Amino acid sequence: MSVPPWVRQQWERYIQGTAIGWVRFGSLRRLTPIGEVFGVKRGQSVDLCIDRYYIEDFLAQYAADIRGRVLEIADNLYTRRFGGVRVQHSDVLHAVPGNPQATIVADLTCADHIATGTFDCAIVTQTFQYIYDVRAAIGTLYRILKPGGVLLATCPGITQTSHYDRANWGEYWRFTTLSLHKLLTEVFPESCVTVRGYGNVLVAISFLHGLLVQELRRQELEYHDPEYELLITARAVKPPDTPDVC
Repeated sequence: MSVPPWVRQQWERYIQGTAIGWVRFGSLRRLTPIGEVFGVKRGQSVDLCIDRYYIEDFLAQYAADIRGRVLEIADNLYTRRFGGVRVQHSDVLHAVPGNPQATIVADLTCADHIATGTFDCAIVTQTFQYIYDVRAAIGTLYRILKPGGVLLATCPGITQTSHYDRANWGEYWRFTTLSLHKLLTEVFPESCVTVRGYGNVLVAISFLHGLLVQELRRQELEYHDPEYELLITARAVKPPDTPDVC
């Protein structure tokens, strides 16, 4: 049975103006998250995590940049998924030995053994928060890109910390669109940098509790409120040899 419009209007007014003490927490009144490790333990797949929804939307938008020789961190999942036949050579960078997928072992803050102007694209997702000297890492990425090469990066805004990563590499930063833009434009020309935030209060609460993508409606995921930046994305282009627009 459909709800009469006047009933819906009254309900919306009630929700928007809920008095103190009338909020009903339901399943959220708890001191531990509903799903641990960003919800991975509930969904058995990182692809179902809410932040991955936005990461993959971003990479799909700029899939044409994933071409030629491509560098990715830890594995080449996104290189293969979004680059396809445009990729001529795929490299995987890992900070320490032991990753069987790694073709390059390097610390991005001091990777002098990686030749300048090597890569057409670098995919750096959810990585900068684990690098204390993030400015040095961005400088390295700029250096190892070819002229006209593209950095596709994502960073966390509102999120939990990762016990595993904190124990292994350290976890130092959270970002805003403003902070990531300023960091990138210290190296890349401002006209060559595009930064965007994703998220809203419902998405942020859901992500902190480890809820999964399929537990939210599409319109809830697609509503973006700049006051609640869950994920920050950036596309930065190293200027080409010719003075073309980035």
